[in-house]
Amino acid sequence: MRVPTRPPGAAREAGARMPRYGGGKTASSRRGMVAAAFPDATDAGAGILARGGNAADAACAVSLALAVCEPQASGIGGQCMALVRMGGSSVVLDGSGRAPSLAHRSAFGNEADLALGYRASTVPGMVATVGYLHERYGRLDWQEVVRPAVKLAKGGYRITELQSRLLSEYAGDLLSVPSRSGARYFLRDGCVPYGAGDLFVQEDLACLLEGLSESGYGSFYRGSVASRIDRDMRENGGYLRAEDLARVPIPVERRPVRGAYRGVGIETAPPPGSGDIMLDALSRFEDIPGGEMRERGPVTLLRMADAFRLCFADAEKSPPDPATYLQEAGRPSSRGSGDGAPGGGPPEDGDTTHLSVMDGEGNAVTMTQSVELMYGSKAAAAGLGFLYNNYMSVFDLRNASSPYYLRPNAVPRSSACPSILYRDGRPWIAVGSPGSSRIISAVSLFLSGVIDGGLSARGSMELPRIHCTSGGVVSMEDDTSMEGAARLLREDGRRVDVRERYSLYHGAIHAVLLEDGMFGGVAEARRDGTARGPD
Repeated sequence: MRVPTRPPGAAREAGARMPRYGGGKTASSRRGMVAAAFPDATDAGAGILARGGNAADAACAVSLALAVCEPQASGIGGQCMALVRMGGSSVVLDGSGRAPSLAHRSAFGNEADLALGYRASTVPGMVATVGYLHERYGRLDWQEVVRPAVKLAKGGYRITELQSRLLSEYAGDLLSVPSRSGARYFLRDGCVPYGAGDLFVQEDLACLLEGLSESGYGSFYRGSVASRIDRDMRENGGYLRAEDLARVPIPVERRPVRGAYRGVGIETAPPPGSGDIMLDALSRFEDIPGGEMRERGPVTLLRMADAFRLCFADAEKSPPDPATYLQEAGRPSSRGSGDGAPGGGPPEDGDTTHLSVMDGEGNAVTMTQSVELMYGSKAAAAGLGFLYNNYMSVFDLRNASSPYYLRPNAVPRSSACPSILYRDGRPWIAVGSPGSSRIISAVSLFLSGVIDGGLSARGSMELPRIHCTSGGVVSMEDDTSMEGAARLLREDGRRVDVRERYSLYHGAIHAVLLEDGMFGGVAEARRDGTARGPD
């Protein structure tokens, strides 16, 4: 694997502390690779590959394991979007959750209901997406793919330092839901956060997963599970009903949006995902000479920040309708020059997770999944053990002509942009990130680091990150390589938001790649994830 020279800012500065989230951040193998946001989930996928499963089997196992091990970021009650490359063809599986049939704009007198509690949830799409991915592309038995998640829920896993900190931060929100259903499941004795190293067992979730293993993924949307969700929602003033669940047979298949960056082919997620915005950012990067991108000096960083500002502003002015979106070669997004206004996008404190998988047969799956804000709606399904999402908070509440306006059965816009890069017509890198709108900047910066900077995947992942909203607020990590850009921005009257080095705010890259016959993987230094192959 390449270990190129780092550009300025890539090396750790004196005093810049790497997070203490454990090892296993990089790996290599000759048989395939998994990179995911939790060690037990990564191990589940690597084990599936070792037993002869393909990329689809492994991705399903990782996805379900993450639903157990990362409740703050994703889960059975959430949604996902996967870019799938199998047998030489690509498809995006859009598992976006739709607004319930009762969710009219007028039904939400208090906008807080859109973010907290039972009314905040869209119809969960994750189970249908994972089940369909396996049904359509998997090789192993469904029971074998689900088994690692069942084992983790039943036997438990160890709470990490990061999770303990997040539980402490969000315990008050979990306790604020009148039923305290989320608190009962995810706080010790329903009251206090678990500490790092504590064993966390989820018996109700294990029972639900065992039922899905035996009866198939469709059993989540019909029968006793749907009835229990319906009853839970009625008892707590929520809007999800059994009829809403029954209308989710399979995810929507969409064609990937295709583009290129400095001659490297890219496939990514179309609307309601945000691959189109990411490609627009990269097309603006191409206006900056490659040598300047390698150096990342202060003026170049300002131009990169403005590239993000303009692509977000364009997306907010005329959001594309997923039902009518036309894909174009090269630059799928318009290149307007409006300076836009804040708003219209997802909340800025959302959380998500991501996984990337390659197998030895040329297949790749890269999937982003989420419950939207940290710990979703903070309300859990009684007797079933999972948190409801709060994707209702993402809908447009002002512009009735927007495809993302809050109305029954509408889908929310997502910042997800799972992506695959190609060399000689074969998958080279599969990558994605969590982080709300910072998904787009994190993935763009990572790809630029690899392509412009000639960095290894780990070197590019460790670069200090920068982001800019449509309203011009620039956030950057605290690093000496950023100081000149911060000074220039302030002199220009711009608002600068400096975050700690390796901030969770700036996304989390999980990438796998195939180079010179060897698979490599990198997991984000800012979070708990790992990379591992089947060797």
